[in-house]
Amino acid sequence: MLFRLAWRNIWRNKRRTAITAASILFAVFFASFMEAFQKGAWDHLISSVVNYYYGYVQVHQKGYWDEQTIDKAFPLVDSLKQLQEKAPKVQQVLPRIESFALASTGEHTSGVMVVGIDPQVEDAMTKLRSRISDGNYLKVDEEAALVAEGVAENLGLGVGDTIVLISQGYHGVNAAGKYPIKGMVNFGSPELNKQMVYLPLPVAQYFYGANGLVTSLALQIDDQDDIKPTLRALNSQLDTAAYEVMDWKDLLPDLVEAKTLDSAGNIIVYVILYLIIAFGIFGTILMMSKEREYEFGVLISIGMHRWQLGLTVWLEVIMLGLLGAVLGIVAALPVVWHFHLNPIRFSGDYAEAMEKFGFEAIFPTLFEAHIFLTQALLVFILTAILALYPIFKIRKLKPVEAMRA
Repeated sequence: MLFRLAWRNIWRNKRRTAITAASILFAVFFASFMEAFQKGAWDHLISSVVNYYYGYVQVHQKGYWDEQTIDKAFPLVDSLKQLQEKAPKVQQVLPRIESFALASTGEHTSGVMVVGIDPQVEDAMTKLRSRISDGNYLKVDEEAALVAEGVAENLGLGVGDTIVLISQGYHGVNAAGKYPIKGMVNFGSPELNKQMVYLPLPVAQYFYGANGLVTSLALQIDDQDDIKPTLRALNSQLDTAAYEVMDWKDLLPDLVEAKTLDSAGNIIVYVILYLIIAFGIFGTILMMSKEREYEFGVLISIGMHRWQLGLTVWLEVIMLGLLGAVLGIVAALPVVWHFHLNPIRFSGDYAEAMEKFGFEAIFPTLFEAHIFLTQALLVFILTAILALYPIFKIRKLKPVEAMRA
């Protein structure tokens, strides 16, 4: 009975209903868009950083990441080459052997990271070929090197010149070799630009005296949601006493901390946003309660219990809250979808700064159902709490004074 009465009451004054529902609609709309924008930007940033070199998941010999030495290289056996069979979400397995070396030419020397790669597989994930600024890309088994522009500049080298590499190889063997520079690689990150040298995997293995060995396997996974299933699958099928399986959060703790710090800062923004939303919704409820004081006074005078009247008004606001939340989701869906397909693109100095570090200067929104449902639920709960005000108002209402007003 009270439910039917509340439903009829909200349509008695369509203007008041429209104002209240609209305030809730815009609250859900702005909260959803802000959440989608913030999470979408971080997902894009993480994807850019992770697929730039690391991959979402890596496999190493046990203890390698704590002490990154070539002595912890491990044989690249067939079972490791075929990790896709153990974890179907893995798209590519990128074998690498990497260690530090001293690069030299004439009187110039520079410390570099020498990485042995499978050129075709590496390009499939990190798009290394697209970063060639001069010269050509590597071929498998080719006795040649790709050199980062910063390294070439420090050593005064160019395409066609020879770079000399000296290092300590597997279990202390002497590692020395000279390789013609086939191409220059331009990295957005200054750190990578100053140290990266690439060799084909068999060439690098021979250089380090580690034939058939690798130091890491980077796994290409297309969707972040597939990371946990992949970790579970690999940990259950690999010998965890011999190998360690790490996701990007373990590989890049600094990036995780930066995201956590940014999310903590956004809490302040959300608090301010919800305060604005609360005042907006409360204003409409206050206006509704004031306008209906005469009506409340009459209903109490003719015998309606205060608790019945209060519950009826509370149900009215709840219905308006539900209506506004649904309309807010409907309004936010096409906008968030548009910016998901057509990300916000930055230009000028900010875009240049991002591109220098290898990030495309775009911020897409994240289009996932939980974003809309969570924000709608939060606004609905906030509305339900604020809807208690008319109940307290009715409890203290004096019918005679209300009907005189």
